Amino acid sequence: KIYVNKPRVCLKPSKLQFITQVVYQRKMASRMESSDEEETAAQDLVVTKYKMAGDIANRVLEKVVEKTVAGAQILDICAFGDRLIEDETAVVYKSKKDVKKGVAFPTCLSVNNCAGNFSPLKSYPAVTLQEDQLVKIELGVHVDGFIAVVGTTVVVGSSADKPVMGPMADVIVAANTASEIALRMMKPGGENTLVSDTVQKVAREFGCTPVEGGIWHRLKKGDYVDDKCVVLNMNEAMRKEHKKVEFELYEVYEVNVTLSTGDGKTRQLETRTTVYKRSNERYNLKMKASKNFFSEVQSRFDYMPFSLRSFEDEGRARLALSECVTHGLLEPFNVTYEKEGEYVAQFRFTVLLMPNGPLQ
Repeated sequence: KIYVNKPRVCLKPSKLQFITQVVYQRKMASRMESSDEEETAAQDLVVTKYKMAGDIANRVLEKVVEKTVAGAQILDICAFGDRLIEDETAVVYKSKKDVKKGVAFPTCLSVNNCAGNFSPLKSYPAVTLQEDQLVKIELGVHVDGFIAVVGTTVVVGSSADKPVMGPMADVIVAANTASEIALRMMKPGGENTLVSDTVQKVAREFGCTPVEGGIWHRLKKGDYVDDKCVVLNMNEAMRKEHKKVEFELYEVYEVNVTLSTGDGKTRQLETRTTVYKRSNERYNLKMKASKNFFSEVQSRFDYMPFSLRSFEDEGRARLALSECVTHGLLEPFNVTYEKEGEYVAQFRFTVLLMPNGPLQ
């Protein structure tokens, strides 16, 4: 016999084992429930990781801006940005092998009327930057799945002695002003449609237009989500799909103000898409190459956007890509353009909705 607490209370071994097993199962169930809880900005460690990712993203963006000069090739700058993100994130949480970190959005440079997502492959014809071109730079970093995306607009060769003038200057100032106002509106209780309408009004004051359908995603650990988002310049179909919602405390959003000197209606041209993101769809791939490719996507990027440039064999990756896209396993970030002769400017950053106000 085994005595528990007091000698007068005795339990047979079999009953004691049963009770011990029940207690153990309850403890394990409690642990599993707590581990399934979503990690949010309400936790100090999560905020620290967001700040860490943001600091790295801003440092890399600054270095990429320095490389954005006349005569430089866009491919080289994009590869430089991605490589620098990998190098910077490699030195954080080195002792914790289970903490993933790296690129959360591949470095993209989009020139003049190109609205975004231009990240060329090695096999593409060289694209060289020229004096007086407007260049949008965007990239993203994650630490343990917590994402910080940043983006800015520069004009090649501009300086205090050679200021930007005309419509190009208008759209840059408009986008920057709208992003600053939007930041102040990103607070608990604020409405997504009100932010969208305000950006539209600011753009109109400068004779500009938001790019149609530009989405600001809510961010959570490991993913960009569409359940609550801000959509700029919505058409009727978009208004039906995206309802009015309120922002909540400790949510995290990307602010992505993209304005045009034109009508804001962009279209795909001949430029191939190179940036993709894994979706939530399920499908049993048939081709071995597709299975291997998608398996690598899952292990390396999970739900983070990635560039085909990050694969050693770009040709094989493009071949395997087709089946994955056809059956909805991957979502494309298409390269779109405004009308020739128009300019598109962009400012992009991440904001945490905290009790003391938005944290950029």
